[in-house]
Amino acid sequence: MTNDKGLKDARIKVGTKQTMRMVETGQAEEVYVAQDAENHLISKIVQLCSTHSVKITYVDTMKELGKACGIEVGTAMAVVLK
Repeated sequence: MTNDKGLKDARIKVGTKQTMRMVETGQAEEVYVAQDAENHLISKIVQLCSTHSVKITYVDTMKELGKACGIEVGTAMAVVLK
């Protein structure tokens, strides 16, 4: 992932529930989704982002996304706040 430092420095929320809540409430600027996350989670967030016109960036693995967010574990998705 090329934006590691920027993601750590940005205002972010990590995790599926937090990400979906931020998109639904209009606080999301961009969503990062791990391609190895469960398909039903990916399809839900893609639909939600499409409805709310939020940009999605895909990352190869949950581990890589977690590392980019500055956490020790993997995460399916993260959101950059406005």
